[in-house]
Amino acid sequence: MVNFFEAHNIYKSFAAHKALQDVSISVPEQSVYGLLGPNGAGKTTLIRIINQITAPDSGQVFFNGKPLQKEHIHQIGYLPEERGLYKKMAVGEQALYLTRLKGLSRSEAEKRLKAWFLKFDILSWWNKKVEELSKGMQQKVQFIVTIMHDPKLLIFDEPFSGFDPINTQLLKDEILNLRAKGATIIFSTHNMASVEEICDDIALINRSKKILEGKVDEIRKKFSDNIFEIDLTPERPDATIESRAFTILETERVNGDVKLKVQMNANDHTNHLLQELMPYGQVKGFREMIPGMNDIFIKLVQENNPANLQ
Repeated sequence: MVNFFEAHNIYKSFAAHKALQDVSISVPEQSVYGLLGPNGAGKTTLIRIINQITAPDSGQVFFNGKPLQKEHIHQIGYLPEERGLYKKMAVGEQALYLTRLKGLSRSEAEKRLKAWFLKFDILSWWNKKVEELSKGMQQKVQFIVTIMHDPKLLIFDEPFSGFDPINTQLLKDEILNLRAKGATIIFSTHNMASVEEICDDIALINRSKKILEGKVDEIRKKFSDNIFEIDLTPERPDATIESRAFTILETERVNGDVKLKVQMNANDHTNHLLQELMPYGQVKGFREMIPGMNDIFIKLVQENNPANLQ
């Protein structure tokens, strides 16, 4: 797959603080790429470099195969974590102003904005002042303004902040629709459930260094501990289950059935595990417990931050 955005060996310092140290990322075209890390890891600095708010001390940044230039800024849409709407200004007037900064005519900007305001059920707030809107409604306005000029690269920093579950799902659906229509998306969040749901690839930055990058499914599989959940209807309720293929971690009996949590030996195979179980009864369920991104995030950050373990 072609990479739409690449950063090679980026270094950035502010006085004595090293914000980024030799960070490289590759964002595939038309994908949702999760940029993850604890607070202060360096994510915001990298986002600011992409948006040309600041420049790297060294390293190279490529946009659609070319070195990042000033003219690329109009092909980028950025929704920052910190919201920036003017509280005393009318919602529609402000949305028009911000959209026209991206090069749209007034008539085209108003046409697009009102269609999206209607879609997000906020058209009735067009003439209201921003300060009259809830945090979630303000977030909707900023999301709409961010995507109005059909940018090729979208950067969303904690886009679901302040949203209830219904509106969170609305935004998730729209992000996936934007990807389907051709946009490449960088998505920064601390919500690992959202990462699993919408991200294709991720990079994890910790203490200014990248410590992990890859496809979400492959990363989760890589960190698997060979732990399985098994539902078994035993031939003899009092039978003691033993095997050379696995270690039993938990046993629970429910209405005559047995629920097992087992860890398969590192050099063994699932076929052998099942063969070892079959003499004890009927295997009704067999599921590998793949670790979630939240567990992987905590594990890697703690391993790279020894002070967090004290």
